[in-house]
Amino acid sequence: MPGDNATKALIDSLNGLLADYFALYLKTKNYHWHVAGPQFRDLHLLFDEQAAELFALTDVIGERVRKNGGATLTSIGSIAGKTVIKDDDRPKIDAIAMVKALRDDNATLVERIRAAKAAATEAGDNATEGMADDWTDEAQKRVWFLTQIAS
Repeated sequence: MPGDNATKALIDSLNGLLADYFALYLKTKNYHWHVAGPQFRDLHLLFDEQAAELFALTDVIGERVRKNGGATLTSIGSIAGKTVIKDDDRPKIDAIAMVKALRDDNATLVERIRAAKAAATEAGDNATEGMADDWTDEAQKRVWFLTQIAS
């Protein structure tokens, strides 16, 4: 592991972000599987689309950790220990409550991405900085879509 404190902080921030992506992926898939009601088809498809977007970035973020000389998350336990996204184990939840929860979680993700970008700036990792802008845009799009449904 690098000796540089800024790089260590970046690795920690990226691992937290990676944990958040995994946790939000699972939550979104849970809602995809359990959504019911008049908006079933639209929400079922939207949640699946958003879950795929989230999962696609897990490898990219994990590889940023490795490229910075760090070790990535190794288990469900390590994900649980680093994420700020709250679990929702309920199989039955109102569809609009699902939408609002995912909206709020994606807004939280935006803040976590911004923190990772700031850590990348501090560590001089311009590659992660640039990628974080795209990650932010994608998360903001999910927030926007979910907000339009829940308003």
